Amino acid sequence: MNKVATIILNRNLPKPTDQLYEHLIKYDQEQTDIFVLEAGSDPKNLSKYCTWYAKDNEIKKNGLRYSRGMNYALLNLLKEKKWDNYIGFFLITNDTEFKPVKTIEPLISILNKHKKVGILSPCSKSWGEKLLLKKEKTKYFWFIHNNAYLLRRKFVESIMETNQPNYMNLVFDGTNFRGYLSESELIAKAYVNDWAAAITSDVFAEENESYLLEKSDLIRTEGFDENLRLYVEEGNNWIKRKYGFNSHWQMQQYTKFFYDQFFVFHPELIQYKI
Repeated sequence: MNKVATIILNRNLPKPTDQLYEHLIKYDQEQTDIFVLEAGSDPKNLSKYCTWYAKDNEIKKNGLRYSRGMNYALLNLLKEKKWDNYIGFFLITNDTEFKPVKTIEPLISILNKHKKVGILSPCSKSWGEKLLLKKEKTKYFWFIHNNAYLLRRKFVESIMETNQPNYMNLVFDGTNFRGYLSESELIAKAYVNDWAAAITSDVFAEENESYLLEKSDLIRTEGFDENLRLYVEEGNNWIKRKYGFNSHWQMQQYTKFFYDQFFVFHPELIQYKI
């Protein structure tokens, strides 16, 4: 078994969703099964590849966003007894764009080589991190901000909610609705549980922000500026309530502490430290 489940999150943008699905089928069909979650989309705006349609009144009104949406989809894989079919889960939003080459095959190869990597992110051409990924194309980081992650199944199993799992708590904290610093929380959980988080320049992924800038009314979210304001404001309230932190920097320093500790216990991996 060397296959991943790809989950695409959509809300009322079937065209880019279908294009993303077809891109992955063209280049990576042998390495993945693809599942499309509709997060309260209007019936006329469903992807033709829709797998699951979340459409209760709350979801229709507010959508799911990344954390709740990925929890929802992963929970369905558990319920449908498909979970064990995959070595990992590739979680992407429908505004993700890849080069016209294989994406998933090289990511799987990296997971197979780096046995301690639980979170693997493609790089972006706009990131400064790419300058650190020349001699070694894959390195371990303590901060990654992306909407495209390959999560190793064994890592997910080490942190997931098993008592009363639901779309608010399975892997991501759904009370952090807009996902502010949710990636830092996930990365901290990785290093605490003896897993690493990596970025690779063997694969590139880009986020097409034009959908949020130009189609916020269709997605039924706030415009870019207002969404950013709420993202930070609500997120700061969340980290204060949950961790007692007063800034994003404190959250990142918390994550970096466990990052540094990881290499104390794994000096053989020091070449992958930034």
